[in-house]
Amino acid sequence: MSYGAAAAGLFFLEDLKSVALTPAVETTSGKVRGYIQKVGSNKVYAFKGVPYGSSTEPPRRFMPPVKPEPWTGVRDTVAFGPRAPQARAGGGLVPEVDVMEWKGPMSEDCLHINVWTTGLKDGRKRPVMVWLHGGGFASGSANFSLYDGRNLAGKHDVVMVGVNHRLNIFGFLYLPGLREKFSQSGNVGMQDIVLALEWVRDNIENFGGDPNRVTIFGQSGGGSKVSTLMGMPAAQGLFHRAIAMSGSQVTSMPAEEATDNAGFVLRRLNLFVNQADRLQQVPMAQLLEGSQRFSPVIDPFTLPASPFDPVASEVSADVPLMIGSTETEVTWLTNQKYDPLDDDGLRNRLKETLRIDDTAADRVIAVYRKNRRNASNLDLYLIAASDGSNFRIGTDTEAERKTKQGKAPVYKYYFQWYSPVRGGQLRSMHTMDIPFVMDVVDIAKSSIGEGRERQPLADKMSAAWVAFAATGKPRTKLLPEWPAFNLKDRPTMVFNNECKVVNDPYSEERLVIQAVSRS
Repeated sequence: MSYGAAAAGLFFLEDLKSVALTPAVETTSGKVRGYIQKVGSNKVYAFKGVPYGSSTEPPRRFMPPVKPEPWTGVRDTVAFGPRAPQARAGGGLVPEVDVMEWKGPMSEDCLHINVWTTGLKDGRKRPVMVWLHGGGFASGSANFSLYDGRNLAGKHDVVMVGVNHRLNIFGFLYLPGLREKFSQSGNVGMQDIVLALEWVRDNIENFGGDPNRVTIFGQSGGGSKVSTLMGMPAAQGLFHRAIAMSGSQVTSMPAEEATDNAGFVLRRLNLFVNQADRLQQVPMAQLLEGSQRFSPVIDPFTLPASPFDPVASEVSADVPLMIGSTETEVTWLTNQKYDPLDDDGLRNRLKETLRIDDTAADRVIAVYRKNRRNASNLDLYLIAASDGSNFRIGTDTEAERKTKQGKAPVYKYYFQWYSPVRGGQLRSMHTMDIPFVMDVVDIAKSSIGEGRERQPLADKMSAAWVAFAATGKPRTKLLPEWPAFNLKDRPTMVFNNECKVVNDPYSEERLVIQAVSRS
């Protein structure tokens, strides 16, 4: 499972009988009507489950998305649409968030978006922030409560959009190498997001947004989707800034490997290559069975090269990028029971996680102990393991290669705030930054607690994200001046109760991890 989805909180349930409906808003497919929420004294207009594409149920399964059929009259969009088909991903370190997270309906008719705004066709052109949910490329939903956009809209005057799209086998089974019928069916889950961005381009002005100031942002798998879009020619010009939080996609799967995976699926279902068409009739639940990992594929029609390998893609060369990670990303991944580690336990776990020998492990431990004298062995393990994970290495690589390209600024951050929940066991785990960016700290009490320091940090982070969406620079009076990243000084905004810019934070640790990884 990916905690990028599982840590995202409970569905946000409301009594719609007591709310007022919005005026009807014209879209390219027909009129929609949402409902009114309140954020302080501000009205927020919420539209949930707005179709941006037709159903992908058979016979359109595995096919490129198409626009929805137009409708007459006014369509009420006051409830979330279904999430994409996916295997249940439950569990995690914060069991409270797992009660309802995976109980919403799912369907192949999942191409819907959610929109929050403070103005409807009022002539104001607000920055637009399009959220791509976590869960890798396998699970998750834009409907999770931590992704609720009312506060970004109501407190910061942006238009917030959340996108649901195809996932796992339904979004990333690669069939072009098997049948002519599927020749343009590569990466249909990403093609869905492109179609959603086209919907934003064509409709968002009626929701008070500026189609020429669109920011794509996402965490974990959402950051990977942001990175992938930066290499997709069809997405060029549909977004103007990008934010990747604890997620990257430096390389993508070669078509040959993806075609082999498709062949494995056919064999599992007792089908031959010339029977690939029958995949469109296999029951949804049966397709979800199996353990293959599906992800974007290098494909001539949709993704001609890896987005950041060997260099940053020219497709998005002029798009500013904000990117970063949390200090103990792997807290939720490790099998450690969170009991104290003795010295042998620390060495053995680092050897296993980083795939290094005793000498390299001792070298790593010496550097980390030197720089973090008050950290426990368990702290040292979680930080070093995070530094050696793709959450850190991938985001660092993208920042470096985008900076080398030299055509748009990169802003780097490091999230170091530790949660007090469960005696501090969660630390600064993967997903911990989401409630601060979304400015929804009260929804996230089960993972970040109720301390008074939460809201000031949320004020700073949400303001920086919104400023970046508005101007391409994360400049806010609540933070010190945040310079663009460069390869000499490597300035990085460190987010904690005190936020500060640090040049190349923990550089010795970064370099020793690089060194032992190459050995």
